[in-house]
Amino acid sequence: MTEIKFTKMHGNGNDFIVVNEYDCPVPDDKKAAFARKYCVRRFGVGADGVIFFAKPLHAPLHMRIFNEDGSEAEMCGNGIRCFVKYAMDAGHMKPGTAKVETKAGVLEVEGRRENGRTVVKVNMGKPLFDAAKVPCTGMGEFFNMPVGGCEVSAVNTGVPHAVVFVPAVDEVDLMKTAPPIRYDRHFPKGTNVNFVAREGPNLRVRTYERGVEGETFSCGTGSVAAAAVARHHGYIRDSTVVYTKGGELKISFVNDIAYMEGGAETVFEGKVDVDFAAL
Repeated sequence: MTEIKFTKMHGNGNDFIVVNEYDCPVPDDKKAAFARKYCVRRFGVGADGVIFFAKPLHAPLHMRIFNEDGSEAEMCGNGIRCFVKYAMDAGHMKPGTAKVETKAGVLEVEGRRENGRTVVKVNMGKPLFDAAKVPCTGMGEFFNMPVGGCEVSAVNTGVPHAVVFVPAVDEVDLMKTAPPIRYDRHFPKGTNVNFVAREGPNLRVRTYERGVEGETFSCGTGSVAAAAVARHHGYIRDSTVVYTKGGELKISFVNDIAYMEGGAETVFEGKVDVDFAAL
C-alpha cells in the first residue's frame, strides 16, 4: 500500500482531488485508474476529476487533469484556478503572475487574495473556430449548424465545446438533449455541450461535460466558449458575467484574447492507501 495525500477543492462547485506529485507521485500508467476509483461519489473521495500537481517540464508549474472516466483532459478552466490556489497555499508560487503548463499549452495565470478568498485570472488564449483546432469534420461553417436537432456553434477554448442558445437553460432536458451532440460524428474526439441563455449583457450556462458524462455545476472553458460565441453574434460586448449553477465567472476579451476570472476553494485534506498493483 502507498499512502497518497490529497486536497479536495472546487471552483464554483466543479470539484477536484488535487495530488501533489512532489510528495506523492502516482505512476503515469495508474493515473487513469486512480481517477476512475477515487472520483466515484459515495464509494470514493468523490470529484469531477483529479488534478496532478506534476513536476515541471517546460514551465515553472505543470498541471495534468484526469476526468472521472479516466480520460485525460487537455485543460480545465475551473481546475486551473484550483491548481493556482493550491500552488499559492503550498508555497509553489507567490500571489501575482505565473505560467502553467497544460496539455493545451502554457497558460499565463494571475492569483491574488481578495477579502479572505483566492481569485484567479487566466489568460485562456484566443478561442478557435478553426476546423483543425475545434476539431470537427465536414462542418464548413462553425456557427448555427444543425446537430442533434439543435442549432450548434463549435469552438475550442482549450477543449472542444458546442454552444446552443436557448430561451431558458432550466427548461432544457440536458441528459436527453446533450448526448446526441456530444457523440455526433462531427466531433470525432467528442465535445462538451453548453446550453446558454441571454440575460441582458450577461449569460447563464449549463454544461454537459465530456469525460464526466453528465452535468457539472460549472465549466470554466464552457463559460469562455459561451461568451466567445455570444460575442461573435454581437449578443455581448467585450466583457460579461457568466452565471452557472455553482457561481459566476467574469469573462473578458482583449484583442480577441479571452480572460476568465473567478474563485477557488479548499474543501478538506485527506489521505488514501492505494494498492497500485490492484488498480
